[in-house]
Amino acid sequence: MLTHTRKLLSVLLGMLLVASCSWAPRPESPPPPPASALAPVAWSMVEGWQEDDPGLVLGAFRKSCIALNRRPQWQLVCRDVTMLDDRSEPEVRAFFEERFTPYELRQSDNDPVGMVTGYYVPDLRGSRQPSPDYPYPLYRRPDDLLVIDLSDAYPELGKYRLRGRLDEGRVLPYWDRAAIDGDQLPLAGSELLWVEDPVELFFLHIQGSGRIHFEDGSRSMVNYAGQNGHPYRSVSEWLIKRGLMSRDEMSMPNIKAWARDNPSQVNDLLNTNPSYVFFRESPGDADSNPPGALGVPLTPGRSVAVDRRYTPLGAPVFLATTWPNSDRPLYRLMMAQDTGGAIKGPVRADFFWGMGNDAGIEAGRMKQPLKMWVLMPKQ
Repeated sequence: MLTHTRKLLSVLLGMLLVASCSWAPRPESPPPPPASALAPVAWSMVEGWQEDDPGLVLGAFRKSCIALNRRPQWQLVCRDVTMLDDRSEPEVRAFFEERFTPYELRQSDNDPVGMVTGYYVPDLRGSRQPSPDYPYPLYRRPDDLLVIDLSDAYPELGKYRLRGRLDEGRVLPYWDRAAIDGDQLPLAGSELLWVEDPVELFFLHIQGSGRIHFEDGSRSMVNYAGQNGHPYRSVSEWLIKRGLMSRDEMSMPNIKAWARDNPSQVNDLLNTNPSYVFFRESPGDADSNPPGALGVPLTPGRSVAVDRRYTPLGAPVFLATTWPNSDRPLYRLMMAQDTGGAIKGPVRADFFWGMGNDAGIEAGRMKQPLKMWVLMPKQ
């Protein structure tokens, strides 16, 4: 009976599985990272540690503490970090070295090198009503989207959730991208806003938050409100397999340019990614940075998205990488404050660049080798 149940769960997971890493805020404390992914090291082994000013992360650290204060092991350091404002750079560095142990993250094959990409808050032109100029809808979270959490009954599933819909008493996978944007329009009535460009909307799904500019000059921030449960698939592979773009040429600006030049193939390109994101309007200031998965506002250049299976949300992390499209070193102490559907693996990060076009240029070009350390409070 147990074997049969596990087989049934395996089938369900294959249809509906969505990993716990997403843009959705998660108030619960994450499990500790797998021991196999972490190796404690001396501070002298943290590449580039002396090259960054750790005082520049303190504002983002205090934001993390809004959530971290609920975890006993973080309460003392969160209390003490509030007293570092007037300290010199050597004093702040000494604080981290005395109060934290750096753990080097490694791949399953023990390789310390992974990858960092970039993300940002894009600006899109939009409308509150559909029109020939604004025909592409952003959808709010649909009422019929089921989120099934089996972790209490089956702890071995961890934080994984099933997402689907009911059809005559059966739980089926939720509509994928091709179905949602297809002729049947299964989500009609759940529209939130409309925008002018399907490719820009697609990248808004990937970024998770965006700013919509209306013709009257007003703006609205939209944030992640849910996901359809299908896995994220990169459109890059679709282009590479067809010989339409080389891997070296692959970047967000180049993908957008290819889409503008090949409008008849845009639907095929976008539908290769079945994942679909739903949004809500933020009640706050449209010019303020949105919250990440930790539930606190992101800080440009100091917030990073991680795979929470390996890096605890809220923790400081140190990145050793290079600037976008460059071999110039970039060493940065950051805060793990977000997650993303494409951010999978122990040595994997998504660097938050901020809002608007300038941030988008940097984010779109960033795909660099990465070494990564997570800093954990000493007991």
